[in-house]
Amino acid sequence: MSPKNQIIAVYLFILVGTFLWLGTIFLAPYLKSQSSSMSGFLYALFSPVCHQLPSRSFVCFGYPLAVCARCLGIYVGFLIGVALFPVINGFSDIALPKTKLFIILTLPIGIDTLGNFLRLWASISWLRFVLGFLWGIILPYYFIVGIVDLAQHRSQSPLSASKRKSE
Repeated sequence: MSPKNQIIAVYLFILVGTFLWLGTIFLAPYLKSQSSSMSGFLYALFSPVCHQLPSRSFVCFGYPLAVCARCLGIYVGFLIGVALFPVINGFSDIALPKTKLFIILTLPIGIDTLGNFLRLWASISWLRFVLGFLWGIILPYYFIVGIVDLAQHRSQSPLSASKRKSE
């Protein structure tokens, strides 16, 4: 597979996966509003990645989303970042963003999270969402590049080279 096709395949896989992940976040409260036992499974699916405190979560269909406002912001930002990836990077050659940009987008969420953790302040849900969104936008540029790099290294490994020779 050509490098460009490899990048496109990884991109499409991540795009579809991100849509499914976000859809599941909204599906959990919908199923709960329909008294479906499947909602418990979906909330449990997100419990390892989010504290799911109802006071820090947006409500949909009368129930909290499966993740808090900050996590939702990160995932929505991630989706927007994935959607913008081909416009900003293209598919022919990809590179990591400048470290300075990562720091600029990470500092606000880091400061807010630390301030909340130390109980210096309690941010409102919309601020948590916006800061998560800003940070989430940059993450696909590292995630996609990392997955593509991993795929390219695996296809160049000695094991796959010997596999190709035997075919």
